[in-house]
Amino acid sequence: MIDKPLISIIIPCYNDAKYIEQSVNSALNQTYKNIEVIVIDDGSNAETKSILKSIESKLTKLITQENKGQSTARNVGINLAQGDFILVLDSDDFFEPTFCEKALLIFKGNTNVEIVTCNANLLFEYKRNDIYCPIGGDLNNFLIRNCALGTSMFKRDSWEKVKGYDESMRKGFEDWEFFIRILIEGGTCQVIPEALYNYRKKIISTTSKANKNKYKLLNYIYTKHKDLYIENYKPFVSHLLKIAEREENEKLKNTQRVEFKIGKALLKPLRFIKALIK
Repeated sequence: MIDKPLISIIIPCYNDAKYIEQSVNSALNQTYKNIEVIVIDDGSNAETKSILKSIESKLTKLITQENKGQSTARNVGINLAQGDFILVLDSDDFFEPTFCEKALLIFKGNTNVEIVTCNANLLFEYKRNDIYCPIGGDLNNFLIRNCALGTSMFKRDSWEKVKGYDESMRKGFEDWEFFIRILIEGGTCQVIPEALYNYRKKIISTTSKANKNKYKLLNYIYTKHKDLYIENYKPFVSHLLKIAEREENEKLKNTQRVEFKIGKALLKPLRFIKALIK
């Protein structure tokens, strides 16, 4: 591995006039300086285009395209990137200055590492902020759930080997599915145990939209990687049963709450009347 490899920071942007400059600045202000910053304007509105135009001179490249979704935007940016390592960054979020430096040290120290992620500050709009700590791990971990931030660092060679992000996935979970493919032939995802990423949890976001389509997206991933899930049948079924048991226990707990019992008592006469009318 060369001593100071180039890191390409790829930022897809769709209608993020409010936050895109902060996102770009967090890339430019990394303590590790051998970087390039590529922004892909994925069919943004006029306000966002104006902001992008004003900061274009700071960027290595600004690519403009019609709206094609985050997977395509990332692939377009990475295809034009020159870096040995790729860091994707969402246009409404931002990194702390030392992420690239610390991530690169992990890659240099362990050739088995395929992905480097970190803890994240969750920035909520209307409630107290929190910290999210992904667990990382190997393929077995990632078959159960996404164990890394979508905005993580990986090798460009890995992206080429798996032929990039799945561009048909426009409603979310594309980063999870991409990581599964990277880890199929081995390797691990390592977590920097520091909150070096700041993740805005907006009411309407890519993640919230993905959760509305959660079961369709899960079905797509499970079906696409059917052979992997068959090979890991026992732990996967155990995981699904644990989820079902947890949800059943939660429902049972809710029926014991005072609010539930009061509501049931209030509705009882209404149900009686409804039964008489029938």
